[in-house]
Amino acid sequence: MFRRKESEPLRPVDPIENKPAGTESKIEAELPRRQPERPKAMERPAVVAGEGKRLIVGQGISLSGEITACDRLVVEGNVQVTLNETRAIEITETGKFTNGKAEVDEAEISGVYEGELTVRHRLLIRSTGRVTGTVRYGELEIERGGQLSGTVSMLGGGSGRS
Repeated sequence: MFRRKESEPLRPVDPIENKPAGTESKIEAELPRRQPERPKAMERPAVVAGEGKRLIVGQGISLSGEITACDRLVVEGNVQVTLNETRAIEITETGKFTNGKAEVDEAEISGVYEGELTVRHRLLIRSTGRVTGTVRYGELEIERGGQLSGTVSMLGGGSGRS
């Protein structure tokens, strides 16, 4: 069925490629190279519309300085920063935000926040969260076990629920 034609000359076999020497298939040359697949655990989710620019300070990482124009800061490690033009902050259970200053629309605290914090809309302190310092908020929600201490005041024009 797949035999060489009697009129075809014999070609030497390339020992590396294991095919007749000098034969290159046009199909092989035209096919695009296949990209290696990344394991699912390494893939980051695509940016969802409206989520914008997100900065994640991972567990075991320390960051100090100033952060500008970040839509969402996620703190899993330690930060000592001043936040400018940041929409939201999330501090996970392992996260620590100390000696800092932040003015944001929304904040969710599951770890430690120490410093000056202004939240124009909703401040959520989870059961594992601890907020200390000068805190101003539009709306406040504290889960059972969450801690809030220092100078605390409500911004004018808030919803009144606390």
